[in-house]
Amino acid sequence: MTDFLSVRDVSAEDFTTIIDMAIKIKQNPQLWSDRLKGKTLGMIFQKTSTRTRFSFEVGMTQLGGHAIFAQNQHTQLGIADMADEGKVISRYVDLIMARMTHNRDLVALADGAEVPVINGCDELYHPAQALTDLMTIKETLGHTEDVKIVYLGIANNVSNSLSMASVYSRAHFVLCVPEFDPPAIDEEQLDILRDTGYYEEIADPAVAMKGADVVYTDTWINMEYFDDPAFAEEKERRITTFGPYQVNEALLNLSGRRTLVMHCLPAHKGYEVNETVLYHPDSVAFEQAENRLHAQKALMLWLLGEL
Repeated sequence: MTDFLSVRDVSAEDFTTIIDMAIKIKQNPQLWSDRLKGKTLGMIFQKTSTRTRFSFEVGMTQLGGHAIFAQNQHTQLGIADMADEGKVISRYVDLIMARMTHNRDLVALADGAEVPVINGCDELYHPAQALTDLMTIKETLGHTEDVKIVYLGIANNVSNSLSMASVYSRAHFVLCVPEFDPPAIDEEQLDILRDTGYYEEIADPAVAMKGADVVYTDTWINMEYFDDPAFAEEKERRITTFGPYQVNEALLNLSGRRTLVMHCLPAHKGYEVNETVLYHPDSVAFEQAENRLHAQKALMLWLLGEL
């Protein structure tokens, strides 16, 4: 049994297989419409969600299965032993997807579970998003090998997963950030990345963007904190610090070539990306959002041995 708590839970070869199957599934979804008939996906949410909930629930339905949506406040997950809850839930379902506040709770849930567990996002990783991102790049450009992907803004759970997914796909990943979000620092993975030859850190956006095939950004401030008065001082500090890393027309012009614009959404327009670039002809942000459906269908099929 394999879990998908981080990109590193699968091999580079299997990661590529899932991407290739996601593209095929998108092209001919009817061929897979009953592949998971009689199967159930349990979806656990400690945090709010749009894309993760819709894409997994619709994906399971389109594969012929059924999905159960459970918010943390409507379950015993907040008061019960997490491993015990994983063990119990897995007696009812064939697969679990959990969007958790803390990675340690996700790991505990998976430790108890007797079925595969998918990370739907926590403070350390967002592997389902990274799977989608590399699928989108391959679908758009036709390949991932030697593609230069530049990530700008704050190093966080999204960049953690995207960097490893890029290396797995033999793309060149450039992390261009002024700082790391402290809860998302993964020193072990950074050591692995720095030894691959496909990863580098460049602080200057003008230098990092030269020859970029893809520029990727994410929110500088987590959605739950954006309008929180207690976070107001830190919000202003981040706006000042990250301002030079905004993805805009001037930044795109530094690449010297066509550059795909990517964002995992939702976006704070006018902050990490300006509105015109988000809707630029080379922006694939909304294709990314759609591809969550197809990539996750391939992931669920692979985890259940149905590819």
